[in-house]
Amino acid sequence: MKFYLSIPLLLILFATLSAKPDRPNIVFIFSDDHTQQSIGAYGEHLAYLDPTPNIDRLADEGIRFDRFYVENSICAPSRATLLTGKFSHKHGKLTNGGGFNHDQMTFPKLLQTVGYQTALFGKIHLRGTPQGFDAWEVLPGQGSYYNPEFITADGNRVYEGYVADIITDKSVEWLENERDADKPFLLMVHHKGTHRTWCPALRHIRLYEDEDIAIPDTLWYNSENRGAAAQKQNMTIAETMNFQNDLKVKTLEYISRFDSEHVGNDFLPRGERGAYFRMNPEQRAAWDEVYGPKNRAFLAAELEGKELVEWKYQRYIKDYLRTAKSIDESVGRILDWLIEHDLDSNTIVIYSSDQGFYLGENGWFDKRFMYEPSFRAPLLARWPNHIKEGSVNADLTQNIDFAPTFLELAGVKIPSDMQGDSLKPLLKGLEAEDWRESLYYHYYEYPGAHSVRKHEGVATKYHKLIRFYGQDVPDSEEWEFYDLSKDPNELINQYNNSTYSDQIKDLKSELDKLRTQYEVPETDS
Repeated sequence: MKFYLSIPLLLILFATLSAKPDRPNIVFIFSDDHTQQSIGAYGEHLAYLDPTPNIDRLADEGIRFDRFYVENSICAPSRATLLTGKFSHKHGKLTNGGGFNHDQMTFPKLLQTVGYQTALFGKIHLRGTPQGFDAWEVLPGQGSYYNPEFITADGNRVYEGYVADIITDKSVEWLENERDADKPFLLMVHHKGTHRTWCPALRHIRLYEDEDIAIPDTLWYNSENRGAAAQKQNMTIAETMNFQNDLKVKTLEYISRFDSEHVGNDFLPRGERGAYFRMNPEQRAAWDEVYGPKNRAFLAAELEGKELVEWKYQRYIKDYLRTAKSIDESVGRILDWLIEHDLDSNTIVIYSSDQGFYLGENGWFDKRFMYEPSFRAPLLARWPNHIKEGSVNADLTQNIDFAPTFLELAGVKIPSDMQGDSLKPLLKGLEAEDWRESLYYHYYEYPGAHSVRKHEGVATKYHKLIRFYGQDVPDSEEWEFYDLSKDPNELINQYNNSTYSDQIKDLKSELDKLRTQYEVPETDS
């Protein structure tokens, strides 16, 4: 049962008194923009490639959540929600810009009060010094794929190598040599991949090179049956995805202005702080050997129209899946380490991502929308003797549920101001009494990257209602309604179809109810 305490000292006291013996260790592996359709266990259109055998182990030996969603599909707010168990308007991180109040209560702080050792390695994407961790090293902002810089308690440090390997090495090193073996632990392994600009480990740059990867059914869908927001976004493979930063092909203009020495076979992704130029000479030579000839052949072909878009899709999806491969290897290393050291039986391993992502559906990449590919995220967990192998859960779950889940696993009472619910009964295959039947979503970052309009909405298992609002929206408000049972790809907005008038009325009432329940402030329209 949740309770209300406004004084942090009393909150910590109650948490301490509620601690239970024999609590599980918690390993939480978190990636960036890794979406369900790219994970083999979800059986979607890329599953035939067997892209994630180690992540799939979690589903085979544990549970897969098919209806896990986020409350705001963008990186920093999602990570703040993970820590606090609250919606964006409550923890204060509405967009990627600005700071985050690390002084507020988070679940790692509460775990520390009951004797857990806590560690975080990798990407957190929240400005300021992490709190609630006995050990931590984090990437600055988005971080870099190659020879990355880390922020540490002793200052910044650059490490040679590939970012996923370094994060995993640090995690394993902490498990082996730095933790107190007599205490339960929380280890958060936060990967940079599969974030734009999708720079793979050098050992993976030939992966899928002879494969003509299947395109999604909706690659050529033009959004004409959706509203203004879908039609005016800036996240298409055809127009938005660029050669220099995303596709690792230098344009002739760039070559002449910056670097005529490496014509056609290097790149300067601004988001990676110059990924190619962070490499040492050996790394750069290995990259040039693979990408150079392909880029020169592409430039010589002078592709146009659909052929050009399909080429861009193939380069994009292969690099995306290649970055995912290093994350999958990390999951395998950690699972194997736990088994080798007889820790797996009392350790729950959870894998998820900060949101979903578009892999060519609707001709898009990126996230932000309440549409399914970016609204939903993967969630898989393994806990021997507690989670039945091969379980599948179809309840409506959300990232506000992470913090309450970790607290209940540790035997800590859940503070009343946390807005999620513990997934522990669902993990164990039990029916949770009065489990939610709808989800609330709210996206705030406009104007902003990719020009996705502000919107909020409500979703059930079968229907979804979205309200776009604010500037650049017709009449400052535009509604969309989708029948997910008949139109799972959300291709046709049925808001003006009188057949659905009753369902739309009910969902508007549900939206009002959720806004009241979650104490959502009035919007700016």
